[in-house]
Amino acid sequence: MGDAMFLVPLAVLMSGGALAAFIWNLSHGQYEDLAGAAERVLYDNRERPGKAPEAASDQS
Repeated sequence: MGDAMFLVPLAVLMSGGALAAFIWNLSHGQYEDLAGAAERVLYDNRERPGKAPEAASDQS
């Protein structure tokens, strides 16, 4: 019985923290564009973040 007096409040606190994190994510737009993220995985645009695009080759 002593273990339950420790584990039940711990479980309530952990689930409350998870619920608070989920609500915070909802309010900050984390789940706004689910289809866009899924489609970006499928296409390889060959661009690296932080790298400047290559210059056009028509300036020969």
